[in-house]
Amino acid sequence: MAKSVTVRAPCSTANLGPGFDVFGMALDAFYDEVTVTKKPKSFGIKIVSSDDIPLDPKKNTAGLVAAAIKKDSGIENGLEIKIKKNVPAGYGMGSSAASAAACAIAMNELFDALYDDENLTYFAGIGERASAGTVHYDNVAASLFGGFVVVDPRVNARGKFVNVTDCEVSQDITMIVAVPKIKVPKQKTKASRGVIPRNVKFSDASINLANAAYIAACFAKGWADIAINHLEDIIVEPARKKMIPGFDKVKKNAMKVGANGCTISGAGPSVIAFTEGDNFTEIGEAMKKGFKSAKVDCEIIICKPSKGPKIIKRK
Repeated sequence: MAKSVTVRAPCSTANLGPGFDVFGMALDAFYDEVTVTKKPKSFGIKIVSSDDIPLDPKKNTAGLVAAAIKKDSGIENGLEIKIKKNVPAGYGMGSSAASAAACAIAMNELFDALYDDENLTYFAGIGERASAGTVHYDNVAASLFGGFVVVDPRVNARGKFVNVTDCEVSQDITMIVAVPKIKVPKQKTKASRGVIPRNVKFSDASINLANAAYIAACFAKGWADIAINHLEDIIVEPARKKMIPGFDKVKKNAMKVGANGCTISGAGPSVIAFTEGDNFTEIGEAMKKGFKSAKVDCEIIICKPSKGPKIIKRK
């Protein structure tokens, strides 16, 4: 029986335009590593990290996940949770979700597969409270399952269970992520959720629904090249783009040089473009120029869909 398990989980992008709180996709750009080690009962839960993250388990994404699983399953062991952050925090790439997913998987492996993946999605979602102030499952599901996911944001009536549908995404698709070098507020996701309109026109909801349905159907059929042409969001993006200097120019530039689609990555401020061609370098340069028009520098990351997390060590 293992005493320690290390898991690497990928970053992700959420929403993909019209799929607010429902769509997610795992990206191979960055990964977080979480090691969970059994300790004596008196040890409690301790977070160990050299990164700039909360070390209080009650304020840490992985700590919240571990505590929830420990309580639900009656685990008596103490737990040491070592976290190595590689996913940049606060930039719309599922940083908190990657740590939450990795911790959930590590706990499950360490204590002999207590839960299935839909249960783990529920527990990983609990960790999102640390950064977003609320529970949501799009990023954590992507980090847990890999590829493209559709989640039901409601907890299943049977209890600690979240309905998730997942599918692989063709490696012919390339994502270009422009990460602006701007200061982001603490609990940025919570702040960005606060600008979303409370009421929307029925016609706008209908357009977003059509785009979202088309995206989901095309990914399910393996038509990723068609799905990425329907990333239009006329509800959330117009509200959130005000928090991203130069967004309109960034998007316009990306589309002008041949991106199939371009939208805010999760809660932002990163902007993500998709292409089925080999023009990703040109798209990245165009996005960089868009941010420069607002006197903002950015980092360009070229990536592919990730197949999901890996257990990299047991001992």
